[in-house]
Amino acid sequence: MTTPGDTGDLFSPDCPTRQLLDRIGDKWTSMLIKLLAESGSEGARFSELRRAATGISQKMLSQTLQRLAADGLVDREVEPTVPPAVHYRLTELGYSLEASLAVVRTWAEGHMREIDDFRRGSALSPST
Repeated sequence: MTTPGDTGDLFSPDCPTRQLLDRIGDKWTSMLIKLLAESGSEGARFSELRRAATGISQKMLSQTLQRLAADGLVDREVEPTVPPAVHYRLTELGYSLEASLAVVRTWAEGHMREIDDFRRGSALSPST
């Protein structure tokens, strides 16, 4: 059993760090963290996120936002209007993750052509 702060064995499916990395590595998580960072302190409504995150289903958007809120990365605020307006915004912890994800996105954008070349087999494979 792990205690808070323990990372455990990264190669074990039950490892808390591995579970978090699985969540962070999900394409929708990365996209939603970026969208929420761009929305600033105002946050974004569910419908705004759905329009901006093209290709995501309503169910997957809802599940991903729930998981991010449960992890403390996203704050969910319900306004008592009819119908209720729900705003999502990054927490301080969420913003700290966005900084790391931005580095990964920049790397991906800078190396995409090279990766595409390897996928097509037009680049020389590194020697092993």
